[in-house]
Amino acid sequence: MRIRIAHSPDSDDAFMFYALTAGKVETGNLQIEHVLADIETLNREALKGTYEVSALSFHAYPYVAELYLVLPSGGSVGEGYGPVVVSREPLTTLKGKKVAVPGTLTTAYLVLKLYEPNFKEVLMPFDQILQAVGEGQVEAGLVIHEGQLSYQDRGLRKVVDLGQWWKQQTGLPLPLGCNVVRKDLGLELVRKIESLVRASVQYALDHREEALTYAIEYARDIREDLQKTDRFVGMYVNRRTLDYGEDGRQAVRLLLQKGIEKGIIGAPMPETIFSDEVRGP
Repeated sequence: MRIRIAHSPDSDDAFMFYALTAGKVETGNLQIEHVLADIETLNREALKGTYEVSALSFHAYPYVAELYLVLPSGGSVGEGYGPVVVSREPLTTLKGKKVAVPGTLTTAYLVLKLYEPNFKEVLMPFDQILQAVGEGQVEAGLVIHEGQLSYQDRGLRKVVDLGQWWKQQTGLPLPLGCNVVRKDLGLELVRKIESLVRASVQYALDHREEALTYAIEYARDIREDLQKTDRFVGMYVNRRTLDYGEDGRQAVRLLLQKGIEKGIIGAPMPETIFSDEVRGP
């Protein structure tokens, strides 16, 4: 049976799924096919239930909750850090400013709207945002992926780290991305996929140098800097990626609740979020 796992072509996802890509994990009768696309594209595809397993922004989850469940492993969680808003010139506020954003369903966008509701969004691909800020096309940019560590190399400055702000506001980590599994696969297959994703993450953590050698090819701006790539991967593939933890799950629900209350998320709060919370007959 073919199972498509769709995820972003970045170093942390490459690291996380290295073992499944390289055949280091026994998949039995499942044929795993990897599909690479930017996270906003994957968010939009999930609205249609396109892939059996997909990376997804938590912001998008309420919109696809009827089709998918969140896997307990594979999450990207910021421990007091997260997406960064950067600018070329000093800024004391983002109110009324033109800010480049990588997609309106990204969690980064949701948290930015919670931080400052009244900015002028300019949609563009995530990998073009730093250049746009540097060239003055926009006054600020919302940076995800490896750009969080490379913006200073372009002479840009930090306006706010949204993960740090969230931690100050709530005392909780910031859940950014997750892996979701389609409900119609059935509970038995969902359990198998849970174990495969967890095993892939565990293998990468246990064979860090091996997995990092593979992942660095997807590191874009920091590809030539192994130390920075290792640091970025460590930020988003760690113990939280094996399991969110109780406070991590609490943070997911709080983030979605705040988004719904503020009218940023136009979908109801899901009753059940994580696949391991579903019990069989």
